[in-house]
Amino acid sequence: MKKSKLTSAVLIALLGLSAVHAETKIAATPTGKGTPKYVFMFIGDGMSYPQIQSAAYYIGKDAAGIVDDVKKSSNASDSPKMKALSFYQFPIAGSASTYDATSFAPDSASTATSIFTGYKTHSSSINVDITKKIKYRTIAEQLRDQKKWKIGVISTVNLNHATPAATYAHQASRKSNYPIGLELVESNFDYFAGGALMEPQDKNKDKTSIYELATNAGYKVCFNQKSASNLENGDKAIVIAQTLADSDSMSYDNDRKDGEWSLRDYVRKGIEVLDNKTGFFMMVEGGKVDWACHANDARSSIADTLALSDAVEEAIDFYNKHPKETLILVTADHETGGLTIGYAGTDYNLFFRTLDGQKISYAKYDSDYVSAYKKNGVSFETVMADVEKLFGLKMPGSNGSDKNGGLVLTDYELGRIKTAYEKTIKNDKSRNQQEYDLYGTYEPLTITITHVLNAKSGLGWTSNSHTGLPVPVFALGAGQEEFKGFYDNTEIYNKMAKLTKVVKD
Repeated sequence: MKKSKLTSAVLIALLGLSAVHAETKIAATPTGKGTPKYVFMFIGDGMSYPQIQSAAYYIGKDAAGIVDDVKKSSNASDSPKMKALSFYQFPIAGSASTYDATSFAPDSASTATSIFTGYKTHSSSINVDITKKIKYRTIAEQLRDQKKWKIGVISTVNLNHATPAATYAHQASRKSNYPIGLELVESNFDYFAGGALMEPQDKNKDKTSIYELATNAGYKVCFNQKSASNLENGDKAIVIAQTLADSDSMSYDNDRKDGEWSLRDYVRKGIEVLDNKTGFFMMVEGGKVDWACHANDARSSIADTLALSDAVEEAIDFYNKHPKETLILVTADHETGGLTIGYAGTDYNLFFRTLDGQKISYAKYDSDYVSAYKKNGVSFETVMADVEKLFGLKMPGSNGSDKNGGLVLTDYELGRIKTAYEKTIKNDKSRNQQEYDLYGTYEPLTITITHVLNAKSGLGWTSNSHTGLPVPVFALGAGQEEFKGFYDNTEIYNKMAKLTKVVKD
């Protein structure tokens, strides 16, 4: 039986009615021939097909207006449209299963272990076997030692969080933050950039700071954009984002201020620092796609998926200069949230324009508004004034429609928000079964607001956790043909190892 070949062109035809390609073009028709000397691995944490497709539909709505049932329109220009993300133009689009040694709905530690080592392990373990005694070597370590390549690790979340840690660490528990930080320094990788380290001084704060150890090991540790911008080719550096948001991560892209570096900026600087004639491997994680989906915040998930797509354009620019020596992969570790494009309350209709009403991520709303509501006992009327300003949702009776893409709340929707407000304002952390289904561990008010807004858009969620969906694998460049078809995520490692000629040790 012949293997199926799912190209990006076919994928676009299957997933959207029409598409406009991304701005950064592939300069020449990719042949897939050659041996990669420069490998980019982009991982959208929690980013499966629903996340990338909702982002493509969202930016496509600018051309189509409100995306609505095509049968209702006699004008073809009003038909649903999408705008392709940067990696949709890649010639190869495969898929990978994501289960680990203990679960069909795995976590980032185990799935990243599979991607970087070719082995399955327990959920929550990083690069160790199921006995938690044998350490697995990663593709990044093998390329460093066997090929003398330079290595870069970039993430929008903490640099010792599960996915970035899986390039260099070997721990039974992903929560071993200080030991993982020690391994970061010991890795001698060349460029780290992203969110701040978790527990850089250990829980008891009686050990030397990881940042101090890194400085002693020859790293230039940068905490602002000015010092980061001064890094030069060949420097060994750890760059911590100047503006830190929830849990000391980078800002959600829809919260990012003018002048604040995006993921793309850190990739651009990473290429500048790592570029050499021998070769480099760069892992880039869009980690907050996952965080947004845990909280069921579709608008923030879309924003960070688009930020990852923008970062990929930097790699495409590099590929255009080195087409026979560069391989770019875009994939994910798992899906988060059970995101669905389609909701019972909107039937066959989708209204992505409603998401424009959201001006702030759930996390920033929690920190900048909800915390003050609880502290000061703010009235429901005052809260709803903020909700209209920040999420676009209007009180019943306001001008406008309460259906077909409108942002006027129904009495039922307002009641849901009020019930959640009352639980939040009391700072009530208890959850019965119904409340856990509704709110998970998140602020009842915040997640209810995003649920209502998402439902009006036609988007739904099944979980605040990970799911067992397969993930896409997009490939461009030297060896791209290896990544066509459907396979297990451990094969991503095996294919990279084969192409780069490293020995599994």
